[in-house]
Amino acid sequence: MSISYSDCLSDLLCGEDSNSIFGEVSKECSSDLDSQSPDIEESIASLIEDERDFVEDFHSTTQYLDPSTRAEYVAWIIKVQKYHAFQPLTAYLSVNYFDRFLHSHRLPKMNGWPLQLLSVACLSLAAKMEELLVPPLLNLQVEGAKFIFEPRNIQRMELLVLRVLDWRLRTISPFNYLNFFANKIDAAGTHTAFITSRAIEIILSNIQEASFLDYRPSCIAAATILCAANDLPNFSFITAQHADSWCGGLRIDKIDGCYRLMRQIVMNNRPRKPPKVLSHLRVMPRTSMSRQGLMGFVQMKGLGIGPSSNKRLIQINEYDPQVLDFRQVSLLTSI
Repeated sequence: MSISYSDCLSDLLCGEDSNSIFGEVSKECSSDLDSQSPDIEESIASLIEDERDFVEDFHSTTQYLDPSTRAEYVAWIIKVQKYHAFQPLTAYLSVNYFDRFLHSHRLPKMNGWPLQLLSVACLSLAAKMEELLVPPLLNLQVEGAKFIFEPRNIQRMELLVLRVLDWRLRTISPFNYLNFFANKIDAAGTHTAFITSRAIEIILSNIQEASFLDYRPSCIAAATILCAANDLPNFSFITAQHADSWCGGLRIDKIDGCYRLMRQIVMNNRPRKPPKVLSHLRVMPRTSMSRQGLMGFVQMKGLGIGPSSNKRLIQINEYDPQVLDFRQVSLLTSI
């Protein structure tokens, strides 16, 4: 079923004022991590108040999507973000769109390619929101992408994502709070740059964990600032109870739970020293390949079977943006 651009636009028009979509973004929702304002206390309080629209049962997304499957696609988004040197907020927004879409809409599994298409579309939308230079859609499909999609199909998926999200791409994120919370811990500003930078690393390293879907952005921001501050000897005594005086509206019980979970993951992810091996007990690896294994390898190479054959260029012949009907799919070529 073919869809004209006029039909897409007519279906996706909303009743909001165009200035609310394409106009200036309010300062408290700015993606600038270093932004400050004279009434920063009031701005932060307003952000926390706006979080009342946060979906408390966001974790129900994993009832449809297995946490390990979600972690796989989120990990791919992080890889592409690093590959293209995108801002950390771009990766966060990509995952946010991914989770919000699946919370409201169900995709057919079909060997996993609909989720890959959704990942590319969410990353493309986030890049358009935050990056000055956005690479072509084909160049986004790197770092081990299982399928390669035609740009026109990614654009159709983008329109579906926009419709499901009600065109609300500007969202409150933990990055809106990091500088404010860091200055609450280090009023002198001596270590705020390190604390904020370390907090960003923790957010991106934990974003694959589905358990954090239960926590609001302000809660995640407070917990990551606490974890980052604990890496410094001067602030190793800081706990979740200290966040009670930062600003009103923070839920200390939630911050404490998120903080404990985050500390556990951070400790588990820290590199461990390899065990020492005595030289006289060391086992040398086998340097030669068996004849049978070598022949099998040559046969695979002769047939053109290799790691790159896992990629497929997908063409969607029948597409219904209402129900995302992927009933007819053809493989154009192998890469």
